[in-house]
Amino acid sequence: MSELERGRGSAPVPREWTYAPAPESREIVSLHERYGHFVGGEWLEPTETYTTLSPADEEPLAVVGQATPAEVGHAVAAAREAFEDWSGLPGSERAKYLFRIARILQERSREFAVLESLNGGKPIKESRDVDLPLAAAHFFYYAGWADKLEYAFPNRAPKPLGVAGQIIPWNFPLLMLAWKVAPALAAGNTVVLKPAETTPLTALLFCDVVCQAELPSGVVNIVTGDGSAGAALVDADVDKIAFTGSTEVGKAIQRRLAGSGKKLTLELGGKAANIVFDDAAIDQAVEGIVNGIYFNQGHVCCAGSRLFVQESVAEPLIDKLKRRMATLRVGDPLDKNTDVGAINSRQQLAKIEELVAAGRAEGAEIYQPPCRLPEKGYWFAPTVFTNVAQSYRIAQEEIFGPVLSVLTFRTPDEAVEKANNTPYGLSAGVWTEKGSRILWMAERLRAGVVWANTYNRFDPASPFGGYKESGFGREGGLHGLAPYVDGD
Repeated sequence: MSELERGRGSAPVPREWTYAPAPESREIVSLHERYGHFVGGEWLEPTETYTTLSPADEEPLAVVGQATPAEVGHAVAAAREAFEDWSGLPGSERAKYLFRIARILQERSREFAVLESLNGGKPIKESRDVDLPLAAAHFFYYAGWADKLEYAFPNRAPKPLGVAGQIIPWNFPLLMLAWKVAPALAAGNTVVLKPAETTPLTALLFCDVVCQAELPSGVVNIVTGDGSAGAALVDADVDKIAFTGSTEVGKAIQRRLAGSGKKLTLELGGKAANIVFDDAAIDQAVEGIVNGIYFNQGHVCCAGSRLFVQESVAEPLIDKLKRRMATLRVGDPLDKNTDVGAINSRQQLAKIEELVAAGRAEGAEIYQPPCRLPEKGYWFAPTVFTNVAQSYRIAQEEIFGPVLSVLTFRTPDEAVEKANNTPYGLSAGVWTEKGSRILWMAERLRAGVVWANTYNRFDPASPFGGYKESGFGREGGLHGLAPYVDGD
């Protein structure tokens, strides 16, 4: 509390509320100065390295390996060697290992949450309350399926594919690992996983979990590096590639694998529509809008980056949204009060700044709440654009940052037409009190996930994936097992 006002005969009243710093301790995390590749249950000394940073202050955190094609091939060979024994285990035995991993993640959740925020820039309360519980839940969920594959896929005699190459992005490093590793292992596959170049540390700490769970050597292998390491994994002797990342890279992978016989699933970009009707609960919708675009600094492929508001409620909703944005706290990702953390990298910050400049130049009206950004690190204030036209770049291109574009509509048909006017089709949100309208909209929106009166809700039992240039295949739920099994 800051300065107090004293009224006659009344208790002191605060003029303004402020928050004392509430930093999470870094002491729980023990970082090595240097990391290699985790191959065949052992650490392989890399021939090439680079340094990974904290985006909040550009502090060097560790030296990690830059995988060469030979090192990727070594990891694939280790996974191939481990496949026969792992796939031959009864499903109930594989389940035991997955249960162990899930419990260890729960036990070490604070350690992982701190490292996730330190290396990725996201607020600690998101790492702690969203990423870690969901990651553990995915291992619990797929452990339950490991001995029930014949029920999951009746009349098919399901069997594992072999070695899965998995490439994950930097926005949810540990959660994306869980999305991919858990169903692959449950189905009897072995994996070689490459985390994102800028956020490898939680994947490398996960190797410690693998050892603690006494998972057989070679079942999980992790190699680090930039896009060239990912390209080497795509070209390696794997049976399946699972990729989450940009649409541009996804298209390149699909071209590369055409005719190879390798299985492929892609979860790519998005430009989601968050649609608010005039009968919606406005205050609830504002919270959903904020969660939809400013959660994880907008580094979310399904972020609700296009807000469509029915004309009759556009003005009061935007006013409330701006007032709510003024309460968001931007700063240290390890502070428990922080709502918006650091942008993941200098490269991503430059992309956000370029697209925001384009929005200004095209004539959109910008609002950013007053906030003081730290001097070091990569930061961008929460931003909303109004008076946006469908043709503007900020309404068409994925920004992957805390930037919202507001457009209006008059009728449900117009809302559907505008929402579907994008090459992407990953997610959407609908805010209305009418259940029939929710169903009507969900039937017509070309999106893999449609949330109703909420946003960014995930569950291990619910499949996630997109249409059009947002990719194909599903992760999560029974659908997430299907890409990892074969059989007539």
